[in-house]
Amino acid sequence: MKNAAFLIIIFFVSNSLLTAQSNYFTSFDGTKISYSDEGFGEAVLLLHGFLSSGKSWDNTQVKKDLLSKGYRVVIPDLRGCGQSDKPQEKRFYQHNAEVQDLKLLMDHLKIQDYAAIGYSRGSIILAELLMEDARISKAVLGGMGIDFTNPNWERRVAFANAFKGEVAEMTQGAVDYAKSIDADFRSLHLQQKYQPSTSKAALGRIKTEILVIAGDTDFDNGNPEALKMVFKKSELVIVPGDHNGTWKTREFSDEILKFL
Repeated sequence: MKNAAFLIIIFFVSNSLLTAQSNYFTSFDGTKISYSDEGFGEAVLLLHGFLSSGKSWDNTQVKKDLLSKGYRVVIPDLRGCGQSDKPQEKRFYQHNAEVQDLKLLMDHLKIQDYAAIGYSRGSIILAELLMEDARISKAVLGGMGIDFTNPNWERRVAFANAFKGEVAEMTQGAVDYAKSIDADFRSLHLQQKYQPSTSKAALGRIKTEILVIAGDTDFDNGNPEALKMVFKKSELVIVPGDHNGTWKTREFSDEILKFL
């Protein structure tokens, strides 16, 4: 009976540790960042896209597969998103503040080595994080082409303008969606205005192994093959899907698990 009771305790403790819960840490400027930390083993950081949050990874095949394969999965809400603080002043978004949050989160969790997976805007943040954190062993840039390397990227400028009231045809759908979820327009504007635009030359100095992965009908953010070409050690995989659906597919997950 004692052994049975012990096993029951272990079962419930283990399952509670594997259940996603919102945790918080305070970043360098007082901004509270929400994150979940599930599983054990080699750490993998998942970074969500624009108009989204860490919960967007819930129930995706890639998160399920990472946990089932024994990885530790860390998923933050980037500042301005989800349960994280949404500061309203530009100083809270300048100078790659989101990147500093991620470095400090890994410090907070005492993680010495990790892989990182970004999708859409999460890939843009990850590209800059690769410049600043040598702990990243492998990185996946999903749903992203070469265009973000241009500091005057028209798409970024259009979205920044849209969330301060200058809506164009390209951005109408995003603005309508943001209204439907009662998103914070000021924060969304600042996220786009101060979004990193890591140069091709800088990316070319990265020595980390990179996987660029995109859907076969996803051209929203430029040419993924051109992005692959700027890195020293990289590969490109094209899987079925468009920008809004690719990251949820089994094919996306299979290719990432193979790469890791």
